[in-house]
Amino acid sequence: MKALILSGGVGTRLRPVTYSMPKQLVPVANKPVIRYGLESIIGAGITDVGIVVGGWADTIEAQLGDGSALGARITYLHQDAPRGLAHCVMIARDFLGDEDFIMYLGDNVLLGGLDDIVEGFAATRPAAQVVVTKVSDPSGFGVAELGDEGVVLSLEEKPARPRSDLGLMGIYLFTPVVHEAVRAIRPSHRNEWEITDALQWLVQGGYDVRAHVYSSYWRDTGRIDDLLECNRAVLDMITRSVDGDVDSSSEVIGPVVLERGARVSRSRLIGPCLIGAGTVIERSTVGPYASIDRDCEVTDAQVQDSIVMSSTVIRGVGALHGSLVGRSARVEAGAGLRMTVGDECVLEVPR
Repeated sequence: MKALILSGGVGTRLRPVTYSMPKQLVPVANKPVIRYGLESIIGAGITDVGIVVGGWADTIEAQLGDGSALGARITYLHQDAPRGLAHCVMIARDFLGDEDFIMYLGDNVLLGGLDDIVEGFAATRPAAQVVVTKVSDPSGFGVAELGDEGVVLSLEEKPARPRSDLGLMGIYLFTPVVHEAVRAIRPSHRNEWEITDALQWLVQGGYDVRAHVYSSYWRDTGRIDDLLECNRAVLDMITRSVDGDVDSSSEVIGPVVLERGARVSRSRLIGPCLIGAGTVIERSTVGPYASIDRDCEVTDAQVQDSIVMSSTVIRGVGALHGSLVGRSARVEAGAGLRMTVGDECVLEVPR
């Protein structure tokens, strides 16, 4: 079995951060989002991976390389513009050949692993299998209507009147018959080749299309609040590891990861939180639920429930919370702040 990870989207809902980096490389707990999916796929025993990339191709390739460091072989497949999920299958035809494959949206974070999903598909081998979960607002998702034993009766993209509360999660497993399906459909009103249309074509053609109902943790990280919620979920799983330097005037409470080369002086770390190598924390309180990446400086500040990317400086900020701060940014002075800050910005807030 092969894997196809889709990473060509531009991430408009995460601007301004995604003006200077692809959404798939925005970090959760100091790890790029795409790594969570890639590691889950490799963990399920799939090591031949195609990644569909768009305008950020060079940046994503520089981050992941050829996959050998992770025990995989990565092939990059270039898409000229976002044209829908089924279009990704079309351009990946030569890479996929006649093998079964899993298709995974690159901004998904799934913490329960893919092993059961992949094994279940391999054991029964329907023409296609979708992975669904119960959602509170199915009108914002592709929605599956199921019959007995998980048989898919119908699928519809963002329906005004959903027939169920089971939303598609962005994880699909296919046999090669899907290539016939994507060739048979036409672009939707959004001018995109919709994978739900290809799946519906299979259903109407009498092919066996099944659903796996997923109940463990999953999040689409396309919005800032979802990124922060996902960051909290990952930090809840960490175990204490203090390898950096902590002076005698500092306090470290609970599950804190302080990487080697980080330094803490006259400060308080409250877990769960994660501090990257080379970061300096002085006269500050960090956590809970803060992930601060490599080579940052936090001085005379309070940071909690936030994602702070690498090489950022935070000084004199009374209470930074619920925030996503880009690389090499500076946030200085003020209190009670909530913000989204793009890369290389400078903010000066009156005291």
